[in-house]
Amino acid sequence: MVGGDFERGASMRVSGTTVFPHAMAFGAAGDPALSRFEGEVTAREARALGVQWVYYPVADVNNNPDNPIINIRSFGEDPASVAAHVAAFIEGAHADKKNFILTTAKHFPGHGDTSVDTHVNLATIPADLDRLNRLELVPFKAAIAAGVDSIMTAHIAIPALAPPDLPATLSPAILTGLLREKLGFQGLVITDALEMGG
Repeated sequence: MVGGDFERGASMRVSGTTVFPHAMAFGAAGDPALSRFEGEVTAREARALGVQWVYYPVADVNNNPDNPIINIRSFGEDPASVAAHVAAFIEGAHADKKNFILTTAKHFPGHGDTSVDTHVNLATIPADLDRLNRLELVPFKAAIAAGVDSIMTAHIAIPALAPPDLPATLSPAILTGLLREKLGFQGLVITDALEMGG
């Protein structure tokens, strides 16, 4: 099985493919049908390249203007809008059974409210479960309802749920307790890149 980090479609990694803008442009356009179309085209081009699995869509709500790494990779600041675009991309990527690709919602449980680049250091989300349910988890719940195939973990700490020095990637409370048991996700769980500082 071959996977690819195809944010912005296959064009993020492969030249000569359809060039799409970052997710924030889709969010600004305000029409989830455009994200669904991106999902359809990404699936067709990925399968033509021999790629069966894409690490997209980004389900992070970009609610921290100092975020150095999510930023324009997010569909925006509104959880409901981000959720609509996330679900639409997944539906588009699954629409053509001849060109079906596996999709990945990332970065669980939400990387939008950070001011640290997890490629360099461990970031912390200072949120309790109530706020996570109202904000960060909304797009992930929509992704699960839309049939997302995998969820990528974030190298971020959430002291309200797990020890403050433990990334979500290594936390049974977050990956098993929250993702599997509370949200009911039964698909594949994968990590963000393991050479990252976080």
